[in-house]
Amino acid sequence: MSLSNPVYVAIDTPDLEYALSLAGRIAPYVGGLKLGLEFFSAHGPDGVRAFADFGLPIFLDLKFHDIPNTVAGAVKAAVQLGVGIVNVHAAGGPAMLTAAAEAARGVNPRAKVIAVTVLTSLNQADLLAVGQIPSAGEQVLRLAQLTKSCGLDGVVCSAHEIAAIRAALGDDFLLVVPGIRPAGSALGDQSRVMGPAEARQAGADILVIGRPITAAADPVRAARDIANSLGFVMA
Repeated sequence: MSLSNPVYVAIDTPDLEYALSLAGRIAPYVGGLKLGLEFFSAHGPDGVRAFADFGLPIFLDLKFHDIPNTVAGAVKAAVQLGVGIVNVHAAGGPAMLTAAAEAARGVNPRAKVIAVTVLTSLNQADLLAVGQIPSAGEQVLRLAQLTKSCGLDGVVCSAHEIAAIRAALGDDFLLVVPGIRPAGSALGDQSRVMGPAEARQAGADILVIGRPITAAADPVRAARDIANSLGFVMA
């Protein structure tokens, strides 16, 4: 297990002042920050730059999905903001995935480009409704294999697909896992979920945790309790 805290807290709010205040309070208890589409739509690149002083890696979660040239330009612009991780949709296909990886490397070879496989809010009925016949697990593995073949660093997947991806693609493939719900937390709009310690033990590299921290009565305590449950003992 890595010695660094794997928890990236999802800060998806249009309220910049609150987001910065929250990040400052929980920074000692998390390993990184995830800034999502709602936040970016409200504050754009300047909003991302505002978090640089916290010294935490940033996962800019915008899930790019467009023609290869457009996605390459978007990834390049995102990496130029100094973020550590950006993501695209694996369903964009090989040319788009390859263009994204090459664009990121041209700016910062250390930046990670990962691909979204199947959103953790989707269940089997949802996949059937949009014409995806394979099970969620089969679709995730297929897209993860495509992602690696195109030179990307890893994927976003649910905790339930970790074992299959690890077996097929090895330990050096980055697995970023949302849908993490500590015991007693509401599921919200998530379908394929797992607890933090269980997901970490299964092989997740990064645990994306949002509302169980950000919507808690005491976000600092919630973040600290999760860190402690993962073996990072903090007062």
